[in-house]
Amino acid sequence: MARPSPRPAARDTRAAARTRRPPRRLPLRLLVPALLLAALTAMLMLRGYVHSEILADHRIRPEAATGTVPRRILDGGPVIDTRHGRATSLRIPDRRLVLTFDDGPDPQWTPKVLDVLRKHHAHAVFFVTGTMTSRHPDLVRRMVAEGHEVGLHTFNHPDLSYQSERRIDWELSQNQLALTGAAGVRTSLFRPPYSSFADAMDDRSWPVTRYIGHRGYITVVNTLDSEDWRRPGVAEIVRRATPQGDQGAVVLMHDSGGDRQQTVRALDRYLPALQARGYRFDNLTEALGAPSALTPVTGADLWQGTAWILLVQASERLTGALAVCLALVGALVIARFALMVLLSAAHARRVRRRGPRWGPPVTAPVSVVVPAYNEATCIENTVRSLVAGEHPVEVLVVDDGSTDGTADLVEVLDLPGVRVVRQRNAGKPAALNRGIAEASHDLIVMMDGDTVFEPSTVRELVQPFADPRVGAVAGNAKVGNRDSLIGSWQHIEYVMGFNLDRRMYDVLCCMPTVPGAVGAFRRSALEQAGGLSDDTLAEDTDVTMALHRAGWRVVYAENARAWTEAPQTVRQLWSQRYRWSYGTMQAIWKHRGALLDRGSSGRFGRVGLPLVALFMVVAPLLAPLIDLFLLYGLVFGPTQKTIAAWLGVLAVQALCAAYAFRLDREPMIHLVSLPLQQILYRQLMYVVLLQSWITALTGGRLHWQKLRRTGVLRAPGPAEPRQPRERADAMSTTAPGRPVA
Repeated sequence: MARPSPRPAARDTRAAARTRRPPRRLPLRLLVPALLLAALTAMLMLRGYVHSEILADHRIRPEAATGTVPRRILDGGPVIDTRHGRATSLRIPDRRLVLTFDDGPDPQWTPKVLDVLRKHHAHAVFFVTGTMTSRHPDLVRRMVAEGHEVGLHTFNHPDLSYQSERRIDWELSQNQLALTGAAGVRTSLFRPPYSSFADAMDDRSWPVTRYIGHRGYITVVNTLDSEDWRRPGVAEIVRRATPQGDQGAVVLMHDSGGDRQQTVRALDRYLPALQARGYRFDNLTEALGAPSALTPVTGADLWQGTAWILLVQASERLTGALAVCLALVGALVIARFALMVLLSAAHARRVRRRGPRWGPPVTAPVSVVVPAYNEATCIENTVRSLVAGEHPVEVLVVDDGSTDGTADLVEVLDLPGVRVVRQRNAGKPAALNRGIAEASHDLIVMMDGDTVFEPSTVRELVQPFADPRVGAVAGNAKVGNRDSLIGSWQHIEYVMGFNLDRRMYDVLCCMPTVPGAVGAFRRSALEQAGGLSDDTLAEDTDVTMALHRAGWRVVYAENARAWTEAPQTVRQLWSQRYRWSYGTMQAIWKHRGALLDRGSSGRFGRVGLPLVALFMVVAPLLAPLIDLFLLYGLVFGPTQKTIAAWLGVLAVQALCAAYAFRLDREPMIHLVSLPLQQILYRQLMYVVLLQSWITALTGGRLHWQKLRRTGVLRAPGPAEPRQPRERADAMSTTAPGRPVA
């Protein structure tokens, strides 16, 4: 018999292994921001809930017939008791008045009403809503402490005649929960929203009243309606609230829902006038000679109510703080846009005027250091673009322990002036320092192994060194692979953010970063700054700040263009920006001592560091509030104003971006994707920055992560080998000196 094949068993083993494989979990870098966003969203939802922006229903429908309402109820008193399966009504005894106030408590008017009641030694019944009670529990506590009774007026103030029993139960329980948390009591009194007199009961409201009684509540309507909500004047309010003869009554007033100044003034006149006629102002149960409607709550119910109030108060304070932060962010965004536009315009006028700006042209040879680690896919394009340049250069490719044959590929090219320096893998700062040590010239250009220079880039980059005060020059880094959507978004970011920022910082003499893709340094300046350090993950920002502290000027050369291959996937972009933002935080912290320095170092510390921290760390961290409140406004309103505000912000950003594109002489077509960038791309950057903050605060250590390159950039020039006919035709359509993606 043939031996069975082992393959099925192996396949079963692999299947079992897959079965035993633990489920994939959300990465920590996403989990913490997701939890924070969920908590913030929950707080905003809670705020919308207690501000009657969720589940509120303020509709009032036409009155219905009265065929099912008992005559004794229609002709009876304002207190309706349908508990225990029977329906009775009670009237208020003569010379007794029960003042009732609806819709509160209000932080402005309820204290004034309470002050007037205390002044005249009168009691009242406050029918409070759950939303207002949750937001102002201290006022409810004061009501109970001063001897007033409190009744329920639902949570969200809907018309219960058109609600289900489930909704009614929910309105009652939530209202009771808020009352318990605010004052530690329960109440048996209830007044339906939009109710009036007993004879106004109809076939819609009567079933609600009966159901309310089955839930253990007494329904209280009114005998006299002051109609103070109309604000008819103090005298008219007093007239409407005054009973005929010696009749007792339940009087309806309001301590919330608008301007209640007339109510307060009328109350101060009404109370002594009626007391002079022999009337007493009692609670409802005092007037009826019944036990108090309020009963203390203990145990789990009390804890639950207290927890509810604490959560609501936390949401109120949090959203208040968020509103302040939002205003701060708005001011920062506007200030940044204004600074960028004004100072960038000044920079453009200064650098584009005719005549020499820096001094005699710099023609001395330059050493170009290219740190390379596994750059085989793009190193040839990089080196050829340097050899094809207009300025004499010495090219040093420092191979930092590549495993893909990067160094061998460069050596096989055998290009003039190109030298390979090999070292064991030690990181980018070490590779750059090795290249500086091996360089033959005093001016040193640094670039990444995935970057392509135009023929004029090096020449433009070194001209500012004619000024002996200049220690470093930042070039104009551009995205070469901008044909994809994510590449187009990064292109907008580079032109509008990075390069416009550099113009601004140049005018302010506090350039924070010479980009690793295209930058030039004076050797003596690097030596004075201590070379490149591996203390941070942003060695370019670190060394730039060190140069400022050493007293050197750092400037921006807009015409020194370099084309870099931006990340083409979200994961690669995340890794890159995570490193950038975290490294910037490290650099700011490392050079915080500049805040107390003198001279040019102190200028950078007191101008540059705050601007970098404000615009690159703090403002972007708070900027998601704009989008969060946008969603809040879209869901809870006012929707039209929210959309208009967001479109206004987008218009300002579009104008700023268009101006930046004009300065960089870029086609405007890519700005078509700006709205989508603001909706999607910006959110990713927010989460990346938040993750960087979390890493920094928890003391985490982030390591370099190599990005995968495709080598799509090409550099036309005399040193480039002959291309196939199709490729040559494609290249002939591009502008001279521009890379082809």
